[in-house]
Order: sequence, then structure tokens, then C-alpha cells
Amino acid sequence: MDRSGDMLRVAIWRSRGDGGGFAHYDVPREASQTVLDVVTYVQRRLEPSLAYRFACRVGMCGSCAMTVNGVARWTCRTHVARVADGDRLEIAPLANLPVVKDLVTDMREFFDKWARARGRFGGARTRRDDFARVDPASPARRAADAGIECIGCGVCYASCDVVRWRPDFLGPAALNRAWTLVNDSRDTAQRERLAAVAGDAGCHACHTQGSCTERCPKHIAPTAAIAGLKRATARAAVRGTLGAEPR
Repeated sequence: MDRSGDMLRVAIWRSRGDGGGFAHYDVPREASQTVLDVVTYVQRRLEPSLAYRFACRVGMCGSCAMTVNGVARWTCRTHVARVADGDRLEIAPLANLPVVKDLVTDMREFFDKWARARGRFGGARTRRDDFARVDPASPARRAADAGIECIGCGVCYASCDVVRWRPDFLGPAALNRAWTLVNDSRDTAQRERLAAVAGDAGCHACHTQGSCTERCPKHIAPTAAIAGLKRATARAAVRGTLGAEPR
């Protein structure tokens, strides 16, 4: 329904010396309006000092992720008509991450956990070697493909209760990345990676609540990836190869 001409009562988190609080703004309601459109209107028309991130505006970069009415979302792909509570909208920074200012969070610990989970590909071939060939129909390739489209937006991380309870938990995005590499036959760091995700803050700390899978804008299932890591680390432990050097 076209609601252009109405007004939205928007509460936006603003940083202050005491930690911050919500400030309220009246924003014209337009047809096909996104939450990012609302934030941009406030910054350009009402509050020039408002800090937030965005880049592509079409769901490719993930940098505009925020908490909208209590749920982590991409604001560029979230239409006001779908999430507004009547004429009210509440916009806050992503949970489970330090706030830099207003709606901007510090993503360093999020990506540091990718590194701790050995989320970087390590191959043995050089530019002088022929291309590696991976059967696209193989089970491992299908398992890797299921999670490879993650763009690191942080929505799953902000939605994870375990991260909130245990700040050292690697989180669903880092573990999903580890799972894609565990299933990459070209990778040479499998044992080290399984050891990295098998610790107290790794895959076995997951309570399988599924919030990460439910909220992922890319329809990836980190819950399934983490379950795969649990099986893989258990098998490696039984075989005595968890973290062992290749023979």
C-alpha cells in the first residue's frame, strides 16, 4: 500500500559520553522506502553529524547492516513497509560489536576471529602450475559452495546469543568460512584449521539455536556448517590427527 505523505517517527541510536541513547526524528514516509533511505534522510536533512556506513546500496557489500526494530538486517534491502511498527521505526548499531559512533561498529574483532579460525586459503600450487580441477558434483564441493557467498556483513554475528554470552566465541561467520575451506580439496591447512576451531571458543561452543541461519540475508546456513565442523573435529580427534603434522 502506498503510504507516501505519512510521517515516520524514527528512533535512532546516538552516541553520547554516557554511552548513548535514542534520539527521535520525524521522516516523511515514501513508497518503496528502505531503512537506509530513512537513515540517509536524517543525516542529510536533519542531523548532519549522524554516523553510519553504506556503500553499494544493493545488497552486495553488507556494510549497511544495522539493528532494525531489534533485528539485525541489511538496511538497503529492508523496506520500511515490511518492518515498521505502525509509524514507528527503531534503528541501532549491530549487537555484539563495540560502537565507534552512532550506528557505526568496530568490525575488527569480527574479522580477527576469521583469522583465528584459519579462514584464509592456503594452497600448494604456484602460478607456474596448471589450474586445480575440482569436481563440481562432489559432496565436498557442494558443501563448500553452500557457504561460499558470505560477504562478512556481521548480521549472523550480531544475532548470535552465544557471542553475547561468550565474547571469545569465534562466531558463525568465522566458523562458516572455516567449513568452506575444510571442504576445499586444494587447501593445505586442514589439520591446523580443525585444531583452531575445536577449542573451547570454537564450534563445540555453539548451542545450535539457529539465529544465524534464520537472519542471514544471503540464505546461508552457518548452523549446518558448524555441525559439519563438530563432526569433522570429532573424527580427527578419534583418529589422533587433530592438529597433527601431515605424515
